[in-house]
Amino acid sequence: MSEAAALEQEPSEKEIRLVIAASSAGTIFEWYDFFIYGTLFALIGAAFFPSENETLQILLVWAGFAIGFGFRPLGAILFGFLGDRLGRKYTFLVTVTLMGIATAGVGLVPNAASIGLWAPAIVILLRILQGLALGGEYGGAAIYVAEHAPPEKRGFYTSFIQASVVGGFVLSIVVVLACRAIFPADTFAAWGWRVPFLLSIVLLGISLWMRLKLSESPVFLAMKEAGETARNPFVESFTYPGNKKRIFVALFGITGVLTTIWYTAFFSSLSFLQRDMRLDEFAVEMILLVGGLVSMSFYLVVGKWSDRVGRKKPIVIGALLALLLLFPIFWAMGSLANPGLAQAARDNPILVSGPECATDPFAELFDREQTDCGKLLETLTSSGVRYAVAEAPTVGLSVAGDVVALPPTWFEDGAARRAGIEETLAGYGFDFSRQVPGIGAIIGILGLILVLGALSAMTYGSVAALLSEMFPPRIRYSSMSIPYHIGAGYLGGFLPLISGFIVARTGDIYAGLWYTWAVVAFGMVVAFWGLPSGPPRDFAEDG
Repeated sequence: MSEAAALEQEPSEKEIRLVIAASSAGTIFEWYDFFIYGTLFALIGAAFFPSENETLQILLVWAGFAIGFGFRPLGAILFGFLGDRLGRKYTFLVTVTLMGIATAGVGLVPNAASIGLWAPAIVILLRILQGLALGGEYGGAAIYVAEHAPPEKRGFYTSFIQASVVGGFVLSIVVVLACRAIFPADTFAAWGWRVPFLLSIVLLGISLWMRLKLSESPVFLAMKEAGETARNPFVESFTYPGNKKRIFVALFGITGVLTTIWYTAFFSSLSFLQRDMRLDEFAVEMILLVGGLVSMSFYLVVGKWSDRVGRKKPIVIGALLALLLLFPIFWAMGSLANPGLAQAARDNPILVSGPECATDPFAELFDREQTDCGKLLETLTSSGVRYAVAEAPTVGLSVAGDVVALPPTWFEDGAARRAGIEETLAGYGFDFSRQVPGIGAIIGILGLILVLGALSAMTYGSVAALLSEMFPPRIRYSSMSIPYHIGAGYLGGFLPLISGFIVARTGDIYAGLWYTWAVVAFGMVVAFWGLPSGPPRDFAEDG
């Protein structure tokens, strides 16, 4: 039975509004649950992954972030099977319940000081459950809205789902800011940060209440009545004629592009401004809050635009602009956020020399000995300072050509090394205090965040409609969820970890952007080759 036939009795405007509202609200809450971990990355590190090596601590936090994403494809397979066999509605009721319980659990885990290695182990287990849940959520919500929407408005209606992903990020910042306002700083750092996780139980209740009001997708009901549901959606996703190419295009040409731009726009900028540029945490969170709120409207505009010009054009244009603007945006952001640090680095070049002069970010974790030269590089990197490296028979450090004395205590005590290096560099104009930029700089940074948000919207706003149109209804849940969550789980979810590792290895705070650039460049070529041009059309129309 065709999709058009299933939609002959078009849902009323009231029914469509309920579908969009309930699906979007659930998506906001579910992504809030997943993103609150990243928003509180610094406190998560101190509680569950404590280390004297700040770089290692942050990398372990992002590794935990990545593990959740790594299990998204398995969730996509599991819940995609259920969604194509049992229905869209009840499948994503299960996913949102699993996500809410797992998120609240993170807020209840004792810290590492209390239960040792059990703390990070339990947190990682809960992140795995979150990843499984998220693997089933996006496909269910996107398909549910797409299968209710009239074809000529499918891009606009499904764009609310994409905007809801940003909404989850915005909600996580709102809740964190509210908690910071309620709790004194010491209290928030000690235990108040757990409140945003525990709030997940309340959001779960609201989401379930809204989604229980919904009926099943008309397309799925029509297939079920006609006996056309898939017997094994996972197998059919790879055996259906032409589907292997579609999955390849969906993985690299769509998801690879959108997910790396999205995480660079919001999470890389968050880490870059807070950690590398040393901006005041409240200022960063407010900038990203406003930027995220405004950016949500961009997704709706792009979704509506794609209903007229097709899905391919916004994605290819957005990817091309990202390749051209990515580095200039972050260079400009760094200059605005901490101009003194940037100017000092230009005026006073730092050279580290020595044998085996490379940092090993995971040395402490695997009980390896970091070289003395590597210790200097690690400290400079964690302080957001750029440097050059040269091979030499002995370890040395120079600033603007001046040789810096290296006391033995610097190589025995990480805290002493960091304090000594920052004190020395302060004499050359490096300012390591928390920065509160002026209003002009804040407006400039916000403008750059909005440009990143616009690039994300161009490559993401029409994707739910596009993926729904690319695959046959009988295996749609599985076929779109598997490539989407492999791409989002590995190419996007591992972005903070991979970018952080590149920065740690190179000492260049901008070097991690090359990962985003490479993935987007490859994805743009695949999208240009594999995506259909022209006006949007249902799967049944193009075979």
